[in-house]
Amino acid sequence: MSDGSAIEWTDATWNPVRGCTKISPGCKHCYAETFAERWRGLPNHPYGQGFDLRLVPEKIAEPLRWRKSRRIFVNSMSDLFQEGVPVEFIQSVFETMNRAPWHTYQVLTKRAGRMRSVCAALPRDLVQQPQIWLGVSVEDRKYGLPRIDVLRETPAALRFLSVEPLLEDLGRVDLRGVDWVIVGGESGPGARPMQESWVVSLLEQARDAGVPFFFKQWGGVQKGRHGRTLLGRTFDEVPYLRD
Repeated sequence: MSDGSAIEWTDATWNPVRGCTKISPGCKHCYAETFAERWRGLPNHPYGQGFDLRLVPEKIAEPLRWRKSRRIFVNSMSDLFQEGVPVEFIQSVFETMNRAPWHTYQVLTKRAGRMRSVCAALPRDLVQQPQIWLGVSVEDRKYGLPRIDVLRETPAALRFLSVEPLLEDLGRVDLRGVDWVIVGGESGPGARPMQESWVVSLLEQARDAGVPFFFKQWGGVQKGRHGRTLLGRTFDEVPYLRD
């Protein structure tokens, strides 16, 4: 686990799984892959296997040792719902999230279908807990928007969208059953540009739907130069569970 995350919408990261594979355009410039591959072949390094999938069972219990409440991004360096991650291992992650309910857990995936099926198969009281937030990445219309429909069908106490990197105008987005919208541009070498009108459209739709809106960044090759101000202000809204 890493405290003090540079990711604006979380406080810490927890990675009981490492490594992933690309499945959609949002994966093209994966920051996690770039970081992990830097260490491939280095003996005894946590990422000595690069970005190959690896389960790390010794990290399962880490949140129990953090007594102060955190918002924790689960598997910032992977995707919990990859086909190579056994259901039993996923269940153990959910069991830890239940054993340490003083934290908030932000579980984000591009494998919306597997998240739906696994969560439906697990005990409902293990999955539908207020501290467990389930979300999907939404980068474009072809791959991203269908994930929202699948998310709506997934048992969850709170559902959110990470619209990052936003690669095109998404048009009208059905936000029924969505409790939080995060939007951000791509950063780093080769970053694909994001237009302000795309972001403003999502902000307006979130406002109309009464959904909290968080603007993460404009991105770019040097994202610090562009900041995270939208329409003259920052948007740092965070959800609360609905009754």
